[in-house]
Amino acid sequence: MPLAIYALMIGAFGIGTTEFVIMGLLPQMAKDLGVSLSSAGLLVSGYALGVAIGAPILSLLSSRWPKKRSLVILMGFFTLGNLLCALAPNYTILMVARVLTSFAHGTFFGIGSVLATSLVKPNQKASAIAMMFTGLTLANVLGVPFGTWLGQVYGWHSTFWAVTAVGPLAMAALIFFVPQKKDEAAQSSMAHEIQVVLKPQVLVSLLLTVLGFAGVFAVFTYIAPILTEITGFSEKAVSPILLLFGAGLIAGNIVGGKWADKSLNVALIGSLLALSMVLVGFGTLMEYKYIALLLVALLGFTGFATVPPLQMRALEHAAEAPTLASALNIAAFNLGNALGAWAGGVAIDHGGLSTTSWTALSIAIAGIVVAFVSSKFSSANTTAKIDRSLIAH
Repeated sequence: MPLAIYALMIGAFGIGTTEFVIMGLLPQMAKDLGVSLSSAGLLVSGYALGVAIGAPILSLLSSRWPKKRSLVILMGFFTLGNLLCALAPNYTILMVARVLTSFAHGTFFGIGSVLATSLVKPNQKASAIAMMFTGLTLANVLGVPFGTWLGQVYGWHSTFWAVTAVGPLAMAALIFFVPQKKDEAAQSSMAHEIQVVLKPQVLVSLLLTVLGFAGVFAVFTYIAPILTEITGFSEKAVSPILLLFGAGLIAGNIVGGKWADKSLNVALIGSLLALSMVLVGFGTLMEYKYIALLLVALLGFTGFATVPPLQMRALEHAAEAPTLASALNIAAFNLGNALGAWAGGVAIDHGGLSTTSWTALSIAIAGIVVAFVSSKFSSANTTAKIDRSLIAH
C-alpha cells in the first residue's frame, strides 16, 4: 500500500483511541464526575452525534480544498478537542470538548476513504479502506488498553493528555506522505452532491450502517460493567481483555475488506448474521469467563467485518459525490454508536446489564432484514434494466 495510507492510519489510530477509550473508563468517569452510568454513556452518544452533525457540514465546506490541506486541518481540530478534554473540570465542559473533538472524525475518514481508493487498483479498493481503518483497529489493540490502564492508574485526564500527543504526530505524517494534487478539488456543486446522496440506495446504505453499528455499541459501550458485574472479572482485568476485542477488530477488518472485494452483498449480510450469533452468545454465556473472553474477541471480529462492505456500499451508490457520501457514512457509523449507547442505557435502566445484548440483537436483525430486502430490490432493478436494454436492441 502507498505510504499515504499509512499516514492515514496514524490519524485513524488517534481518532479511534479517543472514541473508544472512554468505554473502559466509563465506571470511573461516572464516579469522578458525579453522574450515573447511563449519563456517562451519553458522552459516547454526544461524540457520535457530533460526528453525525459535523461530517456533512465540514465535508461540504471543505469540498473544494485540496485533500491534504483538509486532512491536516481536521487533525488540528482533533488535537484541540482532546486538549480541552484533558483540561475539563466537569461533565458539561467534557461533553462540549468531546463534541468539538468529534467534528474532525467523520470528514477525516470520509476524505481518507476516497483518497485511499484513488491510490490503488480497482480490485483493491475495499482492502485500501480496510487498511486505513486498521488504524482504528490498532487503536483498540494498543491505544484503548493503554489508555484504560493509564486512566485507571493516573486518572482519566491523563488518558486524554496522551491522546492529544497523537495529533501533532499524525499531522506531520500527513504533511510528509500524502501527495498533493492540483486538480483534486471537487468539481460538482453542493446542490448536485446533496442530490446524489439523497438517492434511495444511498439512504439505505446509511440506514444499514446505523443499524449495523448500533447493534455493536448497545453492548460494547457497557463492556466494562458487563465484564465486572456479570462475568465477574476485576476492574484491572478489563484493560487486557480489551486487547482481545482489538485483536478481533484487526482480523475482522482485514477479512471484511477481502470479502467485500469479492462479493459486497454476501460480505455485508454474512457479517451481520455472524454479529447476531455473537450477540446471542453475549445474552446467554457471559457468566462463563473463558467463553466470555472468546465472545469479546468475536464481537470485535464480527463488528468490524461489517466496516469495509458498509463503506464500499455507500461509495458505490454515490460515485458522483464520494467524499460527501463517505463522510455521511462515517456519520452514520457514529449515529449507530449513539443509538446503540442510548438503547443500551435504556435497557440497563429498565432491565439491567444483561438486557443490553438482546437489545443489540434486535437492532442487528433489523439490519439483516434491510440488507436482504435492499439486495433483492437492487438485483431486480438491475435485471429490469438489462431486459429493457435487450428489448431496445
